[in-house]
Amino acid sequence: MITPRLPRTRGLSRCLAAVAVVIAVWVTTLGAGRVNMYARPGALPALSVSTLAARYKVNRRAIGQALKTARRIQDFAMAGSLSHLLAPGRQFLSFDARGTGRGVEVLGDLAHARRVAILVPGADTTLTTFDVRGHRPYATPGGGARALLDQARRIEPGTDLAVIAWLGYSPPKVTSAGVITDFRADTGAARLRRFVADVHRLNPSARTTLVCHSYGSVVCGEAVRGLPVSDVVAFGSPGMSTSSAAGLGTRARVWAARGANDWMRLVPHVRMFGLGFGTDPVSPQFGARVFAAGAAEHSDYLRPGSVSLRNLALIALGRGSQVALA
Repeated sequence: MITPRLPRTRGLSRCLAAVAVVIAVWVTTLGAGRVNMYARPGALPALSVSTLAARYKVNRRAIGQALKTARRIQDFAMAGSLSHLLAPGRQFLSFDARGTGRGVEVLGDLAHARRVAILVPGADTTLTTFDVRGHRPYATPGGGARALLDQARRIEPGTDLAVIAWLGYSPPKVTSAGVITDFRADTGAARLRRFVADVHRLNPSARTTLVCHSYGSVVCGEAVRGLPVSDVVAFGSPGMSTSSAAGLGTRARVWAARGANDWMRLVPHVRMFGLGFGTDPVSPQFGARVFAAGAAEHSDYLRPGSVSLRNLALIALGRGSQVALA
């Protein structure tokens, strides 16, 4: 048997670095084929208490126009999704149908909420999966946000929690090479930082929690430094691009969880040459508060009736002492 000769360390380093660059360039082209099929979003008034209603109205109109385009070009998946977004009472702070699509939905009274939870979704999330993903509506930004708010209201009837489903970036596909780099996370983190700052100016007395699933936890990890948030939660996380909770540079409480049946437990938690996301957030050396997630699979953390959903709602409500730890 002939043993293959392994490349030298320096050669391997250069090879991996080159691969990372190629991946970064390649992921920028994902979804580009649809960029020009939908209209560029119009200008929105700056976010404030007085402009909330106007922004909701402008974005509802934009969703309606995008629905007409989707039907005209026979983009049936998008048309179905947009029809859901136009259901009565839904409120969108921003909307963009181009590429894989972006949308930010508000559930509750954002202007007067005492607490705000911002749900940041992970890989494979697009505008066409904002509400529908097989038989797991809670595994979507819209459905997950509703499940979180419903659970919070069961725990604390009359709560003034507002929940935001934040698809404010374009996550990579699970089957793409981009899912092992932080290229998309860098862009998402910059947008998330601006959004959290805007929400804080709108309602400076509210305490904000970042609720970050899967690749969304990479986005949160890169965004949270210095942000005015009280808690950041990483669940089903591949890592947060740092070796410890202290490395996040935040005074917020840092929480983490992983279900017993989440395939993420099999992912190597390393970071090398721009690939991977570092220490496992549920490991003791990371230093997060690890809470119970039961037997959750990767898309089950917001499933109604689950221990993980209850714990997430308790954190969003500021009831950290009642959270069941792992």
